[in-house]
Amino acid sequence: MLTVILITVAVSLFICFQAVKAEAYARYVGIKNVSSEMVSKVIRGIEINANNIFEEVQEHLDTPEEVIAALRSKVHFNLDVKGYFAAFAPNFFPEQGKWFEPYIYQPDVVGFEYRQVGSEAHDYTQSPWYVRAEKAQESFWSEPYYYDDGTNMSGHYCTFVKPIYDKKGELACVCGADITFEWLAKELGWADDISKVNHMQNKYHPLTSIDFYTVILNSDGTCVAHPEDKTVSIEDEGMLRDLSLKKSGTIDMDVNGVSCTVYYGPVEYINWAVAVVVPKADILKPMFPLALILLVTAAVGILIVRKVCRRLETPDVS
Repeated sequence: MLTVILITVAVSLFICFQAVKAEAYARYVGIKNVSSEMVSKVIRGIEINANNIFEEVQEHLDTPEEVIAALRSKVHFNLDVKGYFAAFAPNFFPEQGKWFEPYIYQPDVVGFEYRQVGSEAHDYTQSPWYVRAEKAQESFWSEPYYYDDGTNMSGHYCTFVKPIYDKKGELACVCGADITFEWLAKELGWADDISKVNHMQNKYHPLTSIDFYTVILNSDGTCVAHPEDKTVSIEDEGMLRDLSLKKSGTIDMDVNGVSCTVYYGPVEYINWAVAVVVPKADILKPMFPLALILLVTAAVGILIVRKVCRRLETPDVS
């Protein structure tokens, strides 16, 4: 009987462990998929609105004033964008000088303002996105970069870029729509908080508090959007290969000195991946009450078996 009890407890613990792992996998892959879909919808919305604005620019290349008006035309349709710009080929408008780059931007959450940002100090023609647009001749998302002009516009950006051509087929300007990773990190944090307090999603979860967070990784493994002080450094070659090939997967790794499981997968329309980082201790926490119940049950069973066996061994002297 003792052997049967111990085997039953061991098998039960193993089954519970596998069930907890399966529940965690389904939970965090689901959270990863929701975040990935949210980001892809934002990206697609930015692309559609930006293309509408860039088409307006292409149709109004006669004067600088018409270009600025075209940039302003539909900016209010997508408030996820920090700013829209048109970086013109050198001396396209001679009266504007060599560098003419009108920029319509959001200084805050209300309204857009205009600035002329092209200058010798900001020679955009040497920027990687401009050089790439000249060669690519099609729209694309730039690699993440840091822009610093000493104002509140400084920060980490990613830009949807599209080259615009005049009626002769020559490059007129390179248009772009900027998003900031600070904003994107806040969006991900908001989505995480919603998941943590979602009653239906957590109805049968034994934990009262769940600790995880979501980050965005570039295809080279760089963490480009993350909660404050919770960046992730990717060095595993297999995961880096998956990111470059836009594949999904899981990996166990140390993140900022904490043993974690990372669930990752690609974002549609852009070379990014969403990754949900979960401390291993948090994944295994549901095992503790289950293991305690099984061990207490086993101990009670052993005591009952011992009592019965001792009674059977005691001779009847009556």
